[in-house]
Amino acid sequence: MILIGSNLPHYWSFDSGYLSADRAWKADVRVAHFNDDFWGRNFLDLPENANIKQLLQDAQQGIAVYGSARAAVQNRLAELLETEGARRIVLLIEALATIAYSKERTPISSVGFTPHFQQGENRRINNIYDFALQHFRRRITLDEIAEVAGMSSNAFCRYFKSRTGKTFSQLLIEIRVGHACKLLIENNLSVKEICFETGFHNFAGFHKYFKQITGKSPLNYRRAYVK
Repeated sequence: MILIGSNLPHYWSFDSGYLSADRAWKADVRVAHFNDDFWGRNFLDLPENANIKQLLQDAQQGIAVYGSARAAVQNRLAELLETEGARRIVLLIEALATIAYSKERTPISSVGFTPHFQQGENRRINNIYDFALQHFRRRITLDEIAEVAGMSSNAFCRYFKSRTGKTFSQLLIEIRVGHACKLLIENNLSVKEICFETGFHNFAGFHKYFKQITGKSPLNYRRAYVK
């Protein structure tokens, strides 16, 4: 459950797969788009809405919602998509209020991150992410990805960090760890096989970054999700 503020760069990529020979799965995504002034110019200035106003400011970093708050918001979104009229507005406000008063949430991007996107840059960023998602299993050189972006290597490093708040190497690590999570749950490859299948070139580095991002070792992650 993610709340994304306006003009915050983000990219979702889903693929289908199989949990077992007879259990296929695919992503089920539900999205509510809204302007932060759809309720009128002065609505958020009411004292009762101070928490929601602060929430929308915090959403400029992106917010991940967990636990009971996530379940409550999911239920409201599901109902929102099936209803009409004023009830849709009520449900959206209820969902935002649930997040606003919850402690089960964390920011996605760093505090100092400020996007500097100019019109027309989406295509360049999308090309970079598409290339990373297609080729993360192998070593991607800086010159190679800079060419995809149509820049020199030095210019690309500055550009990507300023636009995403992270280095391209950090992005690759996150993609590789995410794919490793998928493989740990879905198939019977050994942890060492998954290490090399996801583009890591040594087991120590794989173990370090996997635990850094997920909070678990690869083996404990598999034990937590595969019964």
